[in-house]
Amino acid sequence: MIRSMTAFARNEQQSAAGLIVWELRSVNHRYLEITLRLPDPLRSLEPSLRERIEKSLSRGKIECNLRWQTATPLAQISWNRPLAERLLTIAAELEQLMGPGTGLGLADLLRWPGVVSESEPDLGPVKQDILLGLEQAIDQLVLNREREGERIVGQIAQRCATLHELVGQIRNRRPEVLARLREKWLARLAELPVEPDRNRLEQELVIIAQRLDVDEELDRLDAHLAEIHQVLQWQEPVGRRLDFLMQELNREANTLASKSADILTTHAAVELKVLIEQMREQVQNIE
Repeated sequence: MIRSMTAFARNEQQSAAGLIVWELRSVNHRYLEITLRLPDPLRSLEPSLRERIEKSLSRGKIECNLRWQTATPLAQISWNRPLAERLLTIAAELEQLMGPGTGLGLADLLRWPGVVSESEPDLGPVKQDILLGLEQAIDQLVLNREREGERIVGQIAQRCATLHELVGQIRNRRPEVLARLREKWLARLAELPVEPDRNRLEQELVIIAQRLDVDEELDRLDAHLAEIHQVLQWQEPVGRRLDFLMQELNREANTLASKSADILTTHAAVELKVLIEQMREQVQNIE
């Protein structure tokens, strides 16, 4: 299933660990780039969260925001009473020597190293809930990307059909174009006061026809369009492959335009380039 790289997903769940809200945004990018915004106590979970995302996505710029509201504190705060008492005793003795107002205040005491300590939070209970929420958000993101990808595939297929029709029109018109070109050159030669060398004339006309021959370009355009149709059926990331094919289509269209010998073929070549550019813009958003 072909996926777009632009999508959004949100997952919210209430668990014993509190309210867990995941928001995932994805936009097109050449490679997979993941940005995780986590609450400070959950920074240690980042490697496992990245690993989970990388299992499901291969391209795109992914922004992942986690919001966690818990009713209970993560860590327990304790204080060292013997150390505090000792510090206060020393402060009182120094105050007797130095005078009133020079003692140790509450704020000073709380900032003293070792008086107040905070235990490391136990993330075990909440880790599984966070991973579960992320997995559900990723599943929703992938589903949304597939839906958007299906819409893009339909548009690309429609434009490929139009391109195929244009290529057929140009190919069917080639004999008429060459015949008119031959008549044009013969009419100009007829205006000259001298009799041309008929053999040399035929040779020159053949050379001109070869120089303007676009059969190979038309064949390659058809081949690229057929390959695009096949690639759109693949069950794997195809964005880079399609981007390469767009470059090849554009190259052939440019050559076709440069060899055009009539206004209608020129218009058709321009229309080819417009459609190819529209497809290229859509392909940029395919994973």
